[in-house]
Amino acid sequence: MKTSIATVTLSGELPDKLDAIAQAGFEGVEIFENDFLAFDGSPADVGKMASDLGLAITLFQPFRDFEGMPDALRSRTFDRAERKFDVMQELGTDMVLVCSNVSQAALGGIDRAAADFHELGERAARRGLKVGYEALAWGRYVNDHRDAWEIVRRADHPSVGLILDSFHSLARKIDINSIRSIPKEKIFIVQLADAPLIDMDLLYWSRHFRNMPGEGDLPVTEFAAAVASTGYDGYFSLEIFNDQFRGGSTRAIAADGHRSLIYLADQVRSNVETAIGVPMPSRAVVKGVGFVEFATDEDEAAELVALLKALGFRKAAVHRSKNVSLFKQGEIRILVNVDTAGFAGAAYAVHGTSAYALALVVDDANEAYRRALALDAEPFRQPVADGELQFPAIRGVGGGLIYLIDDKSPLGRFSEIDFEGVADDSDSAGAGLLRFDHIAQTVAYDEMLTWLLFYTSIFETRKTPMVDIIDPSGVVRSQAIENETGTLRLTMNGAENRRTLAGHFIAETFGSGIQHLAFSTNDIFATSKILRKQGFKPLHISQNYYDDVEARFGLDPDLTERLKAENILYDRDEHGEYFQLYSGTHGEGFFFEIVERRGYRGYGAPNAIFRIAALKRQMRPEGVPKDAV
Repeated sequence: MKTSIATVTLSGELPDKLDAIAQAGFEGVEIFENDFLAFDGSPADVGKMASDLGLAITLFQPFRDFEGMPDALRSRTFDRAERKFDVMQELGTDMVLVCSNVSQAALGGIDRAAADFHELGERAARRGLKVGYEALAWGRYVNDHRDAWEIVRRADHPSVGLILDSFHSLARKIDINSIRSIPKEKIFIVQLADAPLIDMDLLYWSRHFRNMPGEGDLPVTEFAAAVASTGYDGYFSLEIFNDQFRGGSTRAIAADGHRSLIYLADQVRSNVETAIGVPMPSRAVVKGVGFVEFATDEDEAAELVALLKALGFRKAAVHRSKNVSLFKQGEIRILVNVDTAGFAGAAYAVHGTSAYALALVVDDANEAYRRALALDAEPFRQPVADGELQFPAIRGVGGGLIYLIDDKSPLGRFSEIDFEGVADDSDSAGAGLLRFDHIAQTVAYDEMLTWLLFYTSIFETRKTPMVDIIDPSGVVRSQAIENETGTLRLTMNGAENRRTLAGHFIAETFGSGIQHLAFSTNDIFATSKILRKQGFKPLHISQNYYDDVEARFGLDPDLTERLKAENILYDRDEHGEYFQLYSGTHGEGFFFEIVERRGYRGYGAPNAIFRIAALKRQMRPEGVPKDAV
């Protein structure tokens, strides 16, 4: 796939945009006219910048309100076009995008429009240029790519072709199979954008809510597959209008865009026989969470270990060469790393005690690693002692680590190879915790699309609909990533202000990361009873909550009393029941959760406001030193 992106997609000044586009790995760039007009330099300067960065200028755009103008205005449109052609030749690009007319002065008629494009094609050909015609979803007379193609077909000029835009076609629910009959040589360029499904004015939806392929809800893969079936082998270019992107990191959004196109090409290859894209391993099947690793220091480790033991974990092993302890319960593995050297030491220095790494058990670790690198994931490697395992690893949320392990290689026996068993001094026999139910990662809201695309493109997962988590101080957007079997569930919580619990966590720990771990049990009441005996202090839930939950769900009063006595939260959906028990916060907002699912498929979102209020009540006031309370 030949990749391109429009400068309008990114924030910043034109030189910064071009540099970020090149660094992300794009081959081409569309110059959006406003970016050029705001630049204090000549078209030749822009052309040289792009050339020096190895970028082809694939398109100059847009040229508006051209076809079908009345005679009194028609000559002026051609004068404007000639001025555009002058700029294009200095830029060093040979194609201009002409979008369908939205002017109230425009006249309808396919033949009239075709005649205008034939003449424009003649003028472009004299300069060695090309004209691409795009149907805007809100065009006055032409808002369907089928009509645009008919105009191009009747114009019958080699310098006039069609520009297809996924948003304009998919937003109007136009049959994409109509693309398959268009000759590939008449498709001049393909623009791609996804979007969440929102019922609103097409123009406003387009101008503010587009996102990268794979980040929204439109069938962009099917659209691209229809294009590929024609034999088209030109540029696939991103044209994204998004308020969040315009204020975000130029480099990060450019990197997201490149990843989205690589992932799209991989999906298209699986649908049609095409040469686009580079073959890569299939999305990795995740069998479970191998372990979660905390970075901490000797002093803070004592508090963390005490909490783990209260939760029923036992110290099972120590690392052969590093100051790392392994705690076990059921299938759950927790590593506590107090090593001052290496990445863990650096993570603690920046973030304090944090769950800075997780390991995913996949079907093939090396194949998963290859796919991740093909999708622009950042690799991680650090020295290990002789005889110890070198895990394939990539950087994840907040710069943390994702280790990839499998059961078909020595990686699956890491606890035997890298660790030595110890006799735990605890008398705990466990508390019935079985496995990781889900892992909650808190990120800045403007990072959510990045990490949703990251996980869904590398691993065989799906994303659930976004829900609003109500915090007493604001709203947190939450979306889950999960696989079909439930062996991987990640909740992504996007914070928009630091007054929310999620926002406080990001601000006080200097970045996004894992904010809580949820463990599953088959009997939450039995688990709670054991935990109380081991000194576990549950999060205290307001008694008013239980009066409401009994009335809301029609619970038996005896069940309500049991829930109240154990500080257990309750929810229900059409599939079953859900029980939740929380610890208090550790550090700057990290906490543990214990859940019992009885067919339930959600994550207890209706209970979040009560849990958050309770957690905030027991946290120290912001700005107060931790040794002052």
